[in-house]
Amino acid sequence: MQASWNGTVIASSDDIVTVEGNAYFPAESLDAACIRPSSHRSVCGWKGEAHYYDLVVDGKENANAVWYYPEPKEAASNIRGRVAFWKGVTVG
Repeated sequence: MQASWNGTVIASSDDIVTVEGNAYFPAESLDAACIRPSSHRSVCGWKGEAHYYDLVVDGKENANAVWYYPEPKEAASNIRGRVAFWKGVTVG
């Protein structure tokens, strides 16, 4: 599978974990040149606290378009070390 935004592939992997309809890619498959840390956080009752990255491609920014759980709860341990996408990122 690939994740792309603004015409650029930002992650590619055959090792995908799907949770609640979202494809979680291994963090190492994410193109580090396309991300910037974000201070945004959110909380999921069963997964834990999500942290975010902004995507930056060809000078355009997509704020908080990548999320991950650095310390997921036990029920979500299968997404540790993985990232997922939204906000216009195409996954397929």
